[in-house]
Amino acid sequence: MKALRTISLIVLVAMLVAAPGALRTSAQDEITLTFLSWQVDEAVGEWWRAAIAEFEATHPGVKIEFTKVGRDVYADTFLTLFAAGTPPDIVHLASFEFQRFAEEGWLEDLTPYIEESGLDLEGWSGQEICHWKGTIPCILLQYFGFVMVYNQAMFDEAGLEVPTTPEAYMEAARLLTKDTDGDGITDQFGTSHHTTSGSQYMVEVDNYVFGLGGNWTNAEGEVTINTPEVIQALEMWKEVNQERLTPLDLSSGEIRQMVIEGKIAMRLDGPWIWGSVKQAAPEILEQLKFAPVPFPIPVGGGSNVIAIPVDISEERKQLVWEFIELITSYDWQVQYGLTIGQPAPRPNTITEEYYEVLPHIDMLLEMQNIASAHGIDRAPKGLEVYFNEFAKIVFDELQAMIIRDEDPAVVAERLQAAAESLKTE
Repeated sequence: MKALRTISLIVLVAMLVAAPGALRTSAQDEITLTFLSWQVDEAVGEWWRAAIAEFEATHPGVKIEFTKVGRDVYADTFLTLFAAGTPPDIVHLASFEFQRFAEEGWLEDLTPYIEESGLDLEGWSGQEICHWKGTIPCILLQYFGFVMVYNQAMFDEAGLEVPTTPEAYMEAARLLTKDTDGDGITDQFGTSHHTTSGSQYMVEVDNYVFGLGGNWTNAEGEVTINTPEVIQALEMWKEVNQERLTPLDLSSGEIRQMVIEGKIAMRLDGPWIWGSVKQAAPEILEQLKFAPVPFPIPVGGGSNVIAIPVDISEERKQLVWEFIELITSYDWQVQYGLTIGQPAPRPNTITEEYYEVLPHIDMLLEMQNIASAHGIDRAPKGLEVYFNEFAKIVFDELQAMIIRDEDPAVVAERLQAAAESLKTE
């Protein structure tokens, strides 16, 4: 399976880099900017397509090729493209990924562009995440706190209250996981997680690690995995997977689809899940509600960033910056927030319309503020450059823990050693 995944990645990269002229120019007098993203077929993809359409309308002769790359191969694909000197023109990365690219010197310092354009980043939520060794290699597109989406009908049928503690959450997850049609196959799941490979796997584990008061590292960047809080979190993750309280071997996108099909009782997710929820059929939509996460501390931090690669022409860099100017403008930031179901990072963009379409907006702000107050971010301090390597180690170790029924304390000890080893490389 691993070999197949590697072959698929190589084929994908070959397609992207084999004929750069074909991708980047469709006619002698036309420029095509390449834009790879995992969000192409997510709800926010419509916002991206609308922004691209406006950009193309105001830039005759310039096109943007908006192409999907799956999250499970995203970082590897980008690392391969950048190392080959054939990066996409518009660089879209998760906020926990850009550090590796900035460290390699592959991302343009946006400071001169920001100063020349007059883009005011004062009060821009989470923009400090995009500061790297005296440069600004990216613009943060979203800062968030996780919330919980739950199916009210399932709770009502089981006579359960919506959980507000980790213990109640686990109890509800067990009671709401069931075979509803008697065919011997579970078709309703109490909770839900991305359980395939990729960095999202570790983010799902973060629900328990952060939620129970632990962290992978502390504020000084010291590894803090072999602690009672993290061990307890790994035990809970093990129980959720071994007891199959979540569907297994599905990506976050597939899980969100099951939520809106009425097959999931609870989903801990970022505010972007609103884009999926509002696509549910009316009879299911009326049952999908939002609540604070049933843990003292929610997952939070930066979500995704936009950047410019160093290894493209000055003409292309200027065009990409003009696209960034468009999507960071007031009107487009208002629409971005309404699309993703979360206030955009640009200050003062919460309009009355937000309260009309996002009745849970105050809850979103509350979760965001709690996460921020506890210094929560998905990229562990001190391991930013090694994030993807560390995420792969977490995936391998936790999958082994589940399959081989290993003691979480032993796994935490191995993870501690592996993380410390990464920092000394």
